[in-house]
Amino acid sequence: MHLLLKWLVSAGAILMAAYLIPGITVGGVWTALVLAIVLGLINITLKPLLVIITLPINLLTLGLFTFIINAILILLASSIVKGFAVDGFLYALIFAVALSIINYILSKLFGAK
Repeated sequence: MHLLLKWLVSAGAILMAAYLIPGITVGGVWTALVLAIVLGLINITLKPLLVIITLPINLLTLGLFTFIINAILILLASSIVKGFAVDGFLYALIFAVALSIINYILSKLFGAK
C-alpha cells in the first residue's frame, strides 16, 4: 500500500511540475505513471553510480552538481518514455528542481515517506 501511494504521489508531482513548466510535455496520467516508474528505476540504478563517479566535482560544488545529474537522468527518461518530452537541458534542470519540491510537499501532505 505504501509503495502504491508513493507511486501515485510521484505521478501527481510529475503532472503538476509539467503543468508549471512550459518546456515539459506529459501525454497524460498514464504517461505520468509510467514516467514515475522509469524515474524510480533510473534513480535506484544509475543515479548512485553517477554520484560516486562524479564525487570530486560534487564535493567541489557542495552537492550542486547533483542537480546536473538529475537533469541528465530526466533527459534519459524522456528518450525512454513515449509521451514525455523535454525541450532542452535547462527545462530538464528546472523540472528536476520543481519535481523534487512538489514531490516533497505532496509526500508530507499524503504521508508517503
